Amino acid sequence: MTAGNSGLVIVDKPGGMTSHDVVARIRRLAGTRRVGHAGTLDPMATGVLVVGVEKATRLLGYLTLTEKQYDATIRLGQSTSTDDAEGEIAGGAPAAHTTDETLAEAVRELTGEIQQVPPAVSAIKVDGQRAYRLTRAGAAPELEPRPVTVYEFRITDIRPAGENLLDVDATVRCSSGTYIRALARDLGHQLGTGGHLTRLRRTRVGGYGLEGARTLEQLAERFEVIPLARAASAAFPRRDLSADEARRLAHGGRREAAAQAAQAKQAAQAAQATEAAAATGQPVAAYAPDGSLVALLAEQDGQARPLVVFAGS
Repeated sequence: MTAGNSGLVIVDKPGGMTSHDVVARIRRLAGTRRVGHAGTLDPMATGVLVVGVEKATRLLGYLTLTEKQYDATIRLGQSTSTDDAEGEIAGGAPAAHTTDETLAEAVRELTGEIQQVPPAVSAIKVDGQRAYRLTRAGAAPELEPRPVTVYEFRITDIRPAGENLLDVDATVRCSSGTYIRALARDLGHQLGTGGHLTRLRRTRVGGYGLEGARTLEQLAERFEVIPLARAASAAFPRRDLSADEARRLAHGGRREAAAQAAQAKQAAQAAQATEAAAATGQPVAAYAPDGSLVALLAEQDGQARPLVVFAGS
């Protein structure tokens, strides 16, 4: 491909690689350094990593904010220093006698809008320094709890994992900023057993799922991107513009709010898109009559304000 081609690549990240390692591989395959990713996956985690090439890198900050879905395995009976299997064992209590009822109650307590303390070994900045660097230097910071939403926390299997240990498989659908490691830790805390994450596979980021993901080996054989216009339509509500509106937005102008639109058909479509977007805080993808992506819009004070303009950039 040429460096001028813009779009997304949905990678099925293998275990043992950092998200940055994947970006470096895509840079070589795409022939450009203008590559980034939305939503970091830890080295032990696998699954959906959304990678942007060229202009599509400007979508990534907004894609990071979309909801995500994971398949996870949580080991009850052991806590670790990192809240996952890569850390050192840091305590625990027998979990073999945990009942389905007590487990279900603990899961309910961790579902919905909750306050979550991020793992000490995380990339959150504290006084300008990453928490994981401070922790590894022996000065683990006290991280404040943050509001996150766990839309679904569903147990799919429970099985013994050695003496006094239980492995719990779960599907989690959650808001941006939710740490599955922290959910594993907190589930163990709720049960009084300790807990940590032993397996994590991300199955969806917004509108992009494993069904559309490709391995690095597949991409090395045939490298293609999802074109910018199609990539945005899978992630954001859509608004179709008139030629005049597209021209004004391409130069940074504001577009009238949906309720003030002149043409009834476009107004109805715009109202539906912006109403859905306002309810979720999502931007709207605005398209020119030829189907090209013009901009991402945000509804503000009765007008649609361009967040990112792609036309001509």
